[in-house]
Amino acid sequence: MNAPNLPAPRHAQALPIPPRTPALASRLPHVGTTIFTVMSALAQEVGAVNLGQGFPDFDCDPRLIQAVTAAMQAGHNQYPPMAGVPVLREGIARKVEAIYGHRYDPSREITVTAGATQAILTAILALVHPGDEVIVLEPCYDSYVPNIELAGGTVVRVPLTPGTFRPDFARIAAALTPRTRAILVNTPHNPSGTVWRADDLQRLYDLVADTDVWLISDEVYEHMVYDGQPHHSLATHPGLAARALIVSSFGKTYHVTGWKVGYVLAPAPLMAEFRKVHQFNVFTVNTPMQHGLAAYLADPAPYLGLSAFYQAKRDRFRAGLARTRFRLLPCEGTYFQCVDYSGLSVPERDLPEAAFCEWLTREVGVAAIPLSAFYGDGFDQHVVRFCFAKRDETLDAALARLARL
Repeated sequence: MNAPNLPAPRHAQALPIPPRTPALASRLPHVGTTIFTVMSALAQEVGAVNLGQGFPDFDCDPRLIQAVTAAMQAGHNQYPPMAGVPVLREGIARKVEAIYGHRYDPSREITVTAGATQAILTAILALVHPGDEVIVLEPCYDSYVPNIELAGGTVVRVPLTPGTFRPDFARIAAALTPRTRAILVNTPHNPSGTVWRADDLQRLYDLVADTDVWLISDEVYEHMVYDGQPHHSLATHPGLAARALIVSSFGKTYHVTGWKVGYVLAPAPLMAEFRKVHQFNVFTVNTPMQHGLAAYLADPAPYLGLSAFYQAKRDRFRAGLARTRFRLLPCEGTYFQCVDYSGLSVPERDLPEAAFCEWLTREVGVAAIPLSAFYGDGFDQHVVRFCFAKRDETLDAALARLARL
């Protein structure tokens, strides 16, 4: 006879397990909210003129919007090829050859990316193995170091020369070891606005020619170089181009940073490795925007005229700053102007850079970025960075407030 189906004794019933989020060991334990987000939020909170984060406050050419709209209406709304639509890659190849004299194969040596930041991360993940060393030249864009750490690489920081922010090739040479996998180059340079010269490229080549070191060259400000000097892309130097991933950005060039479309140039064996990561990272990039950019790229006038466009803004902004006690640092390229504030007549001139930027935003009504945010150790030079990719009325409003200093 079967035993009756009796309930278990009350003391034997399992107690309910409360919901719990497991603990997570962070891949980036030292990373918090970026200084750009912090300063932009503060600027919005207090109604300051935001010259901190690097994006234009004006619209792009309406013809570019029309080209993207036309692409959507033509049915270009499904997945494009993983490496980018052929017509855009072919346009990039023609542009690069015309400007820099180096022909990249559109089918094997050019990939369209979801912005330059994704391109740099993908390049690092493709190249860097755990334990490899990667040289970064400080101050540097804030994504470089976390990207290297995500790949398991070791960051080797080499400072640019304080004040001039020119590369110190003796220090770069001293940092090279048998474990060096890559060097990150950025010209025109964010945040300083320094531009590398042809002899800088040759000196870099002299250092790496007999090594297996790769180069990742961030050239997103390639069309913002001033006073008649050219941009010396690594593509102009055959020895460097043979070992380089070169990154550029349609967002920067065409005033559409929110579109997040860029591209990478590299020799075919290196690009093959890049695409292995790219296809599992984002797979591919917004289809109608690629077709729209391809149509717009056919006319070189917008990018060929960009240096003159931004030089006028730079000169307007520098002329206004010259009437203050800020000491202007050179600005050879990009849309950033750095200033030394140690000569101001206000007590706040003694504040560290981050605290000075907060005071400047709250009390003067203009947001800037501390240069110390671009250094791993927070190196403080009493220098801050303004962005002049703004409407003239925005720059004039900021200058009116800064005139009090």
